[in-house]
Amino acid sequence: MIYPTIAELTHGKFNRYELVVAVAKCARMVTDEYVEQRNEAQRMIDNRETDRPLSALISRDYQDEKAVKIAIRRLKEGRYIMHHPVHEDDDYSEQ
Repeated sequence: MIYPTIAELTHGKFNRYELVVAVAKCARMVTDEYVEQRNEAQRMIDNRETDRPLSALISRDYQDEKAVKIAIRRLKEGRYIMHHPVHEDDDYSEQ
């Protein structure tokens, strides 16, 4: 059985296809956050601002889990919220 269930994530307001789109968009945001952290860490190493390894400068959340799993967790915790769009550009939001 998959945890959390589709019903838990959508609260009965959205269908599974809308859920897939929301998870994909959130996972993309997670990936962008990881890339930003990695670039900043690499810049610090290149400028000799730190002697720590690259892996120590990146948040463990991004290292230990896949972006989709993080996105699902954010939806479950309410940190990323799905809502019915008023405009096509405003499908989803992060809190």
